[in-house]
Amino acid sequence: MNKLYITGGKPLQGTVSISGAKNAVLPIIAAALMTAEPVVLEETPDLIDVNVMTQVIESLGASVVRQGSRLQIEARDLESIEAPHELVTQMRASIVIMGALLARKGRVRISHPGGCAIGSRPINWHLKGLEALGAEVRMDHGFLDVSAAQGLKGTRIYLDFPSVGATENIMMAAAMAEGTTVIENAAQEPEIVDLANFLNEMGGKVRGAGTSVIHLEGVKELHGTTHTVIPDRIEAGSFLLMAAATGGDVLVQNVISDHLKPLLAKMLEAGVMVEEEGDAIRVRGDGLYQGVDVKTQVHPGFSTDLQAPFLAMLSRAQGTSMVTETIFENRFMHVDELKRMGADIKIEGRTAIIKGVPALTAAPVTATDLRAGAALILAALTAEGTSEISGIHHIYRGYESIEEKLRGLGVVIRSN
Repeated sequence: MNKLYITGGKPLQGTVSISGAKNAVLPIIAAALMTAEPVVLEETPDLIDVNVMTQVIESLGASVVRQGSRLQIEARDLESIEAPHELVTQMRASIVIMGALLARKGRVRISHPGGCAIGSRPINWHLKGLEALGAEVRMDHGFLDVSAAQGLKGTRIYLDFPSVGATENIMMAAAMAEGTTVIENAAQEPEIVDLANFLNEMGGKVRGAGTSVIHLEGVKELHGTTHTVIPDRIEAGSFLLMAAATGGDVLVQNVISDHLKPLLAKMLEAGVMVEEEGDAIRVRGDGLYQGVDVKTQVHPGFSTDLQAPFLAMLSRAQGTSMVTETIFENRFMHVDELKRMGADIKIEGRTAIIKGVPALTAAPVTATDLRAGAALILAALTAEGTSEISGIHHIYRGYESIEEKLRGLGVVIRSN
């Protein structure tokens, strides 16, 4: 499939259920390498990124069997400590196998990872943390060769930036290191908490996840477990924004509302009717809402992953809005595509100034990355006519069954 065709102008109506979180399950799949016993992951989304990660661990000798949303992993006999270059460069999240393999095998070879072209995401924080635990890092013909011949030893690590990936890599390595590790200025995202819960279910000793200070007491071995992945807060947020932008009435199920507090606060500020109903959130509106100012921050601030779809919604808000991106320097690539649809947006440094327009018009546009794709879908849903979206492989990296879910809300959508 190369393109999506979406006919806009119709309010979304109905119920949609959110899949397991992509950004939670990827490091958990890597962490499954840390035990020789079977691991079962429930609510695993069927996504391109998940399929790539399973291929990465299969290349190392693990066996993976999918049955619906259940993933069964067994890494009894790992045959390799080198992840294939062609897989690693497809997806940045594959870098988290470093901590897992160091913990299990004491060595890992991996090339620099790929992923969305949304800005510089250096891995020096990962390497600094692993070196603090006693690992030695060498560059060898384009590969990072990380080894811990003398074993890993617990220590106190301060992250210069609360990087999610670095926090995850250090957590996995420290989970089986000798002694106690303290990670200060750690990432606080819900996906960090889910990884900590998974490690603890395997016999790890992790506490403090979800705060800026995480404590890990190293254990000698981990055992198998069955774990249910948390719902995807970014997918949930995207559907909430689509419902609001179209003036629809949508119940978004399988949601943890605490994970979406910054978004819900801004939606309410804009005048969108949002109601929490247990593990669901209902959005109702007439498509009329006010412009608001937003600045992305590390969690618990406004998520950078929701910046693009939120900006797309603001393109039709009443008044002027400002969106400031503080995390990634190239995360406004969707703006030019929105302008092709009639949006009035001006970029000044890391800030987008959006003057709301009464309506957008359909146009051929291209998704440049995963969340830009969500922004263009939202814009197409509100536009007059049928929009053609290219680059949809980015969208399938992070939104499971997106076409079926939108059809279930009354959207006229097809792909080719």
